[in-house]
Amino acid sequence: MAPLKLGMVGGGQGAFIGGVHRMASRLDGCFDLVAGAFSSDPTRAHASAAELGIASDRSYADFVEMAKAEAARDDGIDAVSIVTPNHLHGPIAEAFLAQDISVICDKPMTATLAQAESLVAAAEASKGHFFLTHNYTGYPMIRQARQMVAEGALGEIRTVEANYLQDWLSVAPDEDNKQAKWRLDAAQSGGGAIGDIGTHAHNLACFVLGQRVTSLSATLTSHFAGRMVDDDARITLEFEGRAKGHIWASQVAIGNENNLTLAVYGSKGSLRWAQENPNVLCFSELGKAPQMMTRGGAGVSVAAVGVTRIPAGHPEGYLEAFATLYKEAAQVMSSQDGSHATISIQDGLDGVRFVDACQRSSRGASAWIELG
Repeated sequence: MAPLKLGMVGGGQGAFIGGVHRMASRLDGCFDLVAGAFSSDPTRAHASAAELGIASDRSYADFVEMAKAEAARDDGIDAVSIVTPNHLHGPIAEAFLAQDISVICDKPMTATLAQAESLVAAAEASKGHFFLTHNYTGYPMIRQARQMVAEGALGEIRTVEANYLQDWLSVAPDEDNKQAKWRLDAAQSGGGAIGDIGTHAHNLACFVLGQRVTSLSATLTSHFAGRMVDDDARITLEFEGRAKGHIWASQVAIGNENNLTLAVYGSKGSLRWAQENPNVLCFSELGKAPQMMTRGGAGVSVAAVGVTRIPAGHPEGYLEAFATLYKEAAQVMSSQDGSHATISIQDGLDGVRFVDACQRSSRGASAWIELG
């Protein structure tokens, strides 16, 4: 497959996630970065483009200008990667979808439910595809867990526990901390820990179960006076398959870096996975000794092997998981065997509805909210 032409909005000098997306898009040779509007500040945008080797005539200071200009070119981009603060995801995605350019968007899909609903309408009217990069779904052993649940290895699913714990906001961040500044601004982020990492836990649980959340009860807390977004979220869930669940998402849990874990318990067995040791999946069958399954071990499914790049025993993780999503997006765009595991516009809408429901529940003394 010849590399597709990729543009990027955001991700310029001083940004973190833009670099991650650039590395991921190149890893399997599926995309070439050829254009970008890397900052809302024109000077920084063009300086970032020059550092990345982008031709000056394809460096833009405005995403609307970029979308129109690239659509008009014979060699225009096939897709745009959006790596801006959350409140800009919707307007940027809509500008490119209006030009029938596919979108690969960092999570969450938007900062508000109204933005998400508008974006869904724009995607339905476009010839372009929309993909959301919940990267943890790209880990091989998460694909293994998803297939085992689907095949009934755990029996009837009863309980799901998904936790994402960090401690980087346990103290007030420095004034010049760019990553913290927009995440702690409710207008830009749409929510604190619930939007930043709680959406990952929610998406991961739904992805592995193959089920949507139907109702929830949430308590969102901010542990700092004047902090306008939550830094700790605790949610009780009910899934469409009648399973119960719980999410704890915290950015003030001291002693945790990126401690994302998933546990699924059924009538016949259970699975446990931890992002900080992602190449291992613990499978326990009722009445049998637990099994530590690895990427290269016996019984690993085609679903896991198909997204594995290096021999077992060598660490494969965060960047490779992102790269899997980019590769699958490229396959869909090229009309090859598209993966059913790609995170769609509907998954993105579900994620924003989840955040909105958690916020409404918490404001209502943890009242139960139906998601429909």
